[in-house]
Amino acid sequence: MGYTSLAEGSVWNSYPTHTHTRRSEIYMYFDMPEDRIVSHFAGQPTATRHIFVRNEQAVISPPWSVHFGCGTGNYRFIWAMAGENLTYDDMDPAPPSVLR
Repeated sequence: MGYTSLAEGSVWNSYPTHTHTRRSEIYMYFDMPEDRIVSHFAGQPTATRHIFVRNEQAVISPPWSVHFGCGTGNYRFIWAMAGENLTYDDMDPAPPSVLR
């Protein structure tokens, strides 16, 4: 489990994009003004979809899904991982050139 707070002027999280073949991640966004949103990207790297997330909303990313977000301003989120956690460096990169 972790906590991330983006500084004023920062809008991207979990970049560069990646997947975890043995773990899922859950993100819960909070401390966002009513007019602020985060576009949370998910899906297979070659077939991504976006989810518009508002204050105190959560997103679940399965192991095969990329997970990253970009907001209309800075924000905070807590995240949790679930699954086989014996290897922590198992990120499978999904460079920008493959994202669709």
